[in-house]
Amino acid sequence: MNRFIIEGGNRLQGELKIPGAKNAVLPILAATILNRGTSRIKNCPNLEDVKTMQGILASLGLKVEREGRDIIVYGKTLTANTVPEHLASRMRSSIVLMGAILGRIGEIYISYPGGCAIGPRPIDMHLSSLRKMGAEIDDLYNGILHCKINKFQGTEILLDYPSVGATENIMLAACLAEGETIVRNAAKEPEIVDLQNFLQNLGVEIYGAGTGVIRIIGCNEIEKDITYSVIPDRIVAGTYMACVAATGGEIILNDIDYEPVSSIAYLLRNCGVFIELIDSKNMKIKSEKNLKAIEVIRTSPYPGFPTDMQPQLVSVLSKASGTSVVIETVFENRYGYVEQLMRMGTDITVRERVAVIKGVKRLTGAYLDASDLRGGAALTIAALSAEGISTINNVMHIDRGYEELEKSLSTVGAKIKRI
Repeated sequence: MNRFIIEGGNRLQGELKIPGAKNAVLPILAATILNRGTSRIKNCPNLEDVKTMQGILASLGLKVEREGRDIIVYGKTLTANTVPEHLASRMRSSIVLMGAILGRIGEIYISYPGGCAIGPRPIDMHLSSLRKMGAEIDDLYNGILHCKINKFQGTEILLDYPSVGATENIMLAACLAEGETIVRNAAKEPEIVDLQNFLQNLGVEIYGAGTGVIRIIGCNEIEKDITYSVIPDRIVAGTYMACVAATGGEIILNDIDYEPVSSIAYLLRNCGVFIELIDSKNMKIKSEKNLKAIEVIRTSPYPGFPTDMQPQLVSVLSKASGTSVVIETVFENRYGYVEQLMRMGTDITVRERVAVIKGVKRLTGAYLDASDLRGGAALTIAALSAEGISTINNVMHIDRGYEELEKSLSTVGAKIKRI
């Protein structure tokens, strides 16, 4: 079992380059299924979830290669329609394979997706949307879904909630559908825009991503050799920003657009963190650790404050002067990490979806267990700002979203190692 050993109390200083976004590369890799040509995806992070998606594509008969930061998918050899259960159960994003595989070959066997234990994440909207486009879906046994279709039919779909995954699944299903598909109340996340840009590069007529309405005009077949680079990871960037806020110091983030992290920057500025745009792709973050509480924060779909940054911000606020209130509106059980933070001396009270954080003057090192991806990042931030040495177990959760986090933080002065 891998673990982090962290000696807290060290200021961060230096520069960090932001890698490609996990939540962008996964649906784009799923989209390569639609292409009978060769897709070269650049700026791919070397993460466990990305490796899992590579494994799924290979299990379907596709030839998949990695060259440095590039993943190449050769699309002609799709031969299977069953997603291995042991791979699908590892991550939530496996569900977006449904639209692509059904669109390409008309049948799929897939288990319910896995991922972090942060509350129920039903796939009802995925299934109802695909059914509305003509798919027949049966729950066979032990959570295995069998889906069939001759050809998707374009239609109009109004989502009950702007679900990122459901929006992506519909987009992929619509690419090879008959006629036009319209998605209303679509998710607006930057990763949705990135998927649209990739599909446009494939020649798909799709537009509207980033707004509440996306339109896709289906085509008969896609066969094109393309090269595409995914966007930077806004959650990794936000996590680094939170690290500086909590520990003090000054770092420059390279290769990051401001707009996707603007809600994170806004709240950290309200805490007393200095954030300056050097140019369109580089940002300076400076903190003296004299942090102020924030009265009320709500997570919400983009462009609101992202739920994937909620644990990291709670960790920062645990040493802020005053009382902060965080309301989680997306996932029911996202506060599982709080019990671990309390071992370090935090004063946090959780009632259902609300956390009340009373800032304390100091945290102390402790023996901790990460139980999910972003909660593990929150424990890392707290350990970096604590007095003494902390051990964080189960860092395989952290590895799902951060590529060699300990090495990146070590380059800017953190005392952190993996054993």
